[in-house]
Amino acid sequence: MNIAEMLGLIALGYVLKLMIKDDKPFDYLRILVNDFLLALFIFGNVASKDLAYLLSIKTVFLYVFLVIALSLGLSYAYGRVFLKDKKWAGALMVLSVYPNTAALGFPIASLFLDDITPAILYSTTNSMIVLPIVTFIAAHYSSGGASIKRSFIKALKFPPTIANLIALAIVIAGIKLPPSLLDPIKTIGWWSIPLLVIYFGSRISFSGFQAKKLLEVGAFRIAVPFLFVFLTLRFANQNIFYSVLVEASMPPAIAANAILAQYKLKAEEAISVTFVLTLAVIGLFMVLKIFGV
Repeated sequence: MNIAEMLGLIALGYVLKLMIKDDKPFDYLRILVNDFLLALFIFGNVASKDLAYLLSIKTVFLYVFLVIALSLGLSYAYGRVFLKDKKWAGALMVLSVYPNTAALGFPIASLFLDDITPAILYSTTNSMIVLPIVTFIAAHYSSGGASIKRSFIKALKFPPTIANLIALAIVIAGIKLPPSLLDPIKTIGWWSIPLLVIYFGSRISFSGFQAKKLLEVGAFRIAVPFLFVFLTLRFANQNIFYSVLVEASMPPAIAANAILAQYKLKAEEAISVTFVLTLAVIGLFMVLKIFGV
């Protein structure tokens, strides 16, 4: 999916929302994507890898952990000190940790690279780590600070999380599933990406938009990771540098907004902020491409 196609699907979702004027069809779309297609997509992509491949580009793998730790740690500290709205604090952590590394990251990485394999590696590894984290955070903060055990059980009820953990276990155990099984799963699961983009477009609303929240999410999700990668990885192999820079600096994932909607955790505010940040990031990397940075 290229940038023009992605923007077209967002526009389609928004137009459908104006035409239908009923949230139920889009709620059904979210359930289809979240509970079925996204689970297949994640399982197929993670289970098709092997441990040697995941470890083959160690710098990329290392930066996944560093960026997650940086964004999660800083957003958590900020929420604890400055935010009285605990539900927004939870939503901010989810949005800060979960970047849009596939539907948006891959097209943007292809602006700088002929081979986006390192970007795919970053995205795959990131998904394996982030998905359980964000579903746990969403479950925990949506319940008003439930016990860790209760929040963990609630997070495990989210099908993509279960699919992710099962696939990870398969990879670690060294089990090779046949392509005849994985290829149809990935083909069907791939539809989660365009449908998530359409769903995202259908949820666009500026009624909950606040500049302060835009700055908060933009700081922890985009600005801090971008500066960290740019300053510490600038002179590394260019394939690795651009892959990590792009993937680490993506705006919040559309899937993250779907998860927030699933747990009724400030989804309206999150989607309006995500939409603006998505346009900003597309503009940022187009400028970098033009000036050959």
